[in-house]
Amino acid sequence: KATFAQMNELATLIEKEFGRLDGVLHNAAILGALTPLEMYDPITFEQVMHINTTAVFMLTQALLPLLKTAQSGSVVFTSSGVAQVRAFWGAYALSKQAIEGMSEIFTQETQRLTALRFNCINPGATRTNMRAHAFPGEDPYTLKTPEDIMPAYVYLMTDEASGIKGQVVHCQPK
Repeated sequence: KATFAQMNELATLIEKEFGRLDGVLHNAAILGALTPLEMYDPITFEQVMHINTTAVFMLTQALLPLLKTAQSGSVVFTSSGVAQVRAFWGAYALSKQAIEGMSEIFTQETQRLTALRFNCINPGATRTNMRAHAFPGEDPYTLKTPEDIMPAYVYLMTDEASGIKGQVVHCQPK
């Protein structure tokens, strides 16, 4: 569990090594339990919220000074279709709602002061281990691979996407 001090150390290291940071892609997450909230284990809830939301916030905040120095810095968060409130998805759904809100708030707070961009990607059903755990009966070969959706992430990191701010980009139809 990385501390905020360690994240600040990372920012210092990046600045010493490269002098700037053009973008950050947040994709790490854990699923937690698929169960009613009233039965949700508080320790699991806390772990999911820390990894999926708190750590993302802390790392973004630590890297923000470096990102602001980039000509057109970009922060891309990974969201999910369950951010639109889905029963039994508990902490995972709440964490993805928080990520979308975080992106929107960072956008509102920085859009007049910097060229920095914050956006979310909802990759949709994707062939990952997390998806297999959430939907064990699903045929994974009917799903897009992470490589299939990577161009959307790459695009949002480029200067060509400089006009896209505060959006949730859906890689697959809802």
